[in-house]
Amino acid sequence: MERIENVNPSRLKLCCKELGITLDALAQEASVPLENIQKVIEGTPGFTFLQLRKIANYFGRGVLFFLETGDIEIEQIHSSQFRTINNQKTTLSPRLRQLIERVERQRQTYLDLREELGEPLVTFTPPANISRRPAPAAKSTRAWLGLAKERTFTGYREAVERQGILVFRSNGYNGKWQVPKDDNVCGFSLYHKSWPLIFIRKEASESRQIFTMMHELGHLLLHKDSFVDDHDDLNSYAGKERDANEFAGQLLIPDPILAKIVDTQRPADVAEFDNWLKPYTSKLGLSPQALLVRLLRVERLPQPVYKAYVDWKKQLPKAHESGGNRSYRYREPKHLFGDKFVRTVLESLQTRNISLAKASTYLDNITIADVHKLEGTYAEF
Repeated sequence: MERIENVNPSRLKLCCKELGITLDALAQEASVPLENIQKVIEGTPGFTFLQLRKIANYFGRGVLFFLETGDIEIEQIHSSQFRTINNQKTTLSPRLRQLIERVERQRQTYLDLREELGEPLVTFTPPANISRRPAPAAKSTRAWLGLAKERTFTGYREAVERQGILVFRSNGYNGKWQVPKDDNVCGFSLYHKSWPLIFIRKEASESRQIFTMMHELGHLLLHKDSFVDDHDDLNSYAGKERDANEFAGQLLIPDPILAKIVDTQRPADVAEFDNWLKPYTSKLGLSPQALLVRLLRVERLPQPVYKAYVDWKKQLPKAHESGGNRSYRYREPKHLFGDKFVRTVLESLQTRNISLAKASTYLDNITIADVHKLEGTYAEF
């Protein structure tokens, strides 16, 4: 089989170095023989076109990237948003860094499609005169989002998307849109002046996903920068993470609602806290811990009591992410990319700006039949 000449070995080395992956690991991950990779590194033809495409797909690059001559610096192949996140947590796994880049490319796809539809690039507009302090910022943001009866992840997500922010959520299946199971990251945000983006890890608890969404929204509005957060950050009381946590808590649980919780009814046993707070958690769509954090912040809950609850919670069996029923595969793009993104792809398809095959690619490679099923769900409204 014909081997491709002029594959740039320096770019292959750079990609391996940037992801911290060995040639042996690359061969295994990309399903390309190690001896062929070594030939390319040595400057001799080693890849078939199919093998080069596998390598390119693994690194999230186009085939032409590896055929272009000349050296390239890491700064030239990563956005400032990616570099900001990577500098915050230098221990990010290669798979997670790939996911962040994949999310960035999907956002760019959205912008390109809107441009082809004739939409001007709209500047992201936060609430007017928003405070840099979490509590007043949360109050103005609640009005800005028009929050009233939102009690589900979908309801809060739609409110955020209406204000020009894309909200993606990972799926529960092993694939390119899944946060690695052994990774502690629960979300990240990419700050842009037009269509910033929030990415949330799918978890067994929808309430945790809601809090993560608003935590990342806090970073976008208060700090105007990109962030990556793990579960420790969502429990932090230091610096910008403290601000984002307080913002999310104030936004989701405003003072009038918090005032309805009666402290004298608090059980002595922390194992009974969930039942004590159930009337409020069910109405708000939030976790008991989110309410307890708010009570802690206003000094209505002693720190040792809160810690006892957290320690008790850690001892409980962990709920696992559910993959769901894949007989509804056509619904997954909306769960992954949100209504704004899916509608834009389908509108581009309807106006014949893109082909069915291209629409399938943008919608997580669902089948052509599933693209039509997805169209049908939107035709019902």
